[in-house]
Amino acid sequence: MHISEGILPAQLCISGYGLTSLITWYSLRQINRLLNPQATIPKASLLTAAFFVASSIHIPIPPASVHLVLNGLLGTLLGYYAFPAILIGLFFQGIMFGHGGLTTLGINALIMGIPAVLAHQIFQLRYVVGNGMNKNLSISIFGFIAGAVAIGFSSLIFFTVIITNVPAGFDKSLEQTAIYGLMISHIPLMVIEGVLTAMIVGFLRRIMPELLPS
Repeated sequence: MHISEGILPAQLCISGYGLTSLITWYSLRQINRLLNPQATIPKASLLTAAFFVASSIHIPIPPASVHLVLNGLLGTLLGYYAFPAILIGLFFQGIMFGHGGLTTLGINALIMGIPAVLAHQIFQLRYVVGNGMNKNLSISIFGFIAGAVAIGFSSLIFFTVIITNVPAGFDKSLEQTAIYGLMISHIPLMVIEGVLTAMIVGFLRRIMPELLPS
């Protein structure tokens, strides 16, 4: 899910940084409106570390392999903290392991951060759509939807950016075929991340409900 350096044109990378800066500013503005903005920082730090490590866990789905992203889980549990948390995690992945890079940091943050914020909004719908449901069932259902939609939306943005910016020296038809194959391989990952998110939020609902966003 990381776009490496040298693939995207410079103007797109610069635009990515500009939009990422704007969304980061908006997220921090929303965080500062909370009664106690510092209260969620320990949870955000822990989940940022989990996001950082997740890229090293590869899942073989022939003919390729994919890795956990966890942006849906971060959005579900952190709300607007998720976007700056993902940005920090991507920065350290780029400088320590070479996943992505600094020139594409803005674009990669958008690919994973925007769906995370969307996952937060989906999870909050349980108060409206799932109001008459059993609370444990409602949290599990909306947790699954949030986790699956986040990775699905990230994949859609990622492959759209890649397929519309194939470098001039590459065989365009061959690259597009490979990209479509990778896109299909991410469908099972949507289910995996949805189930994982549902299991974690369901567990927290029973054990430590105060960790769930109100």
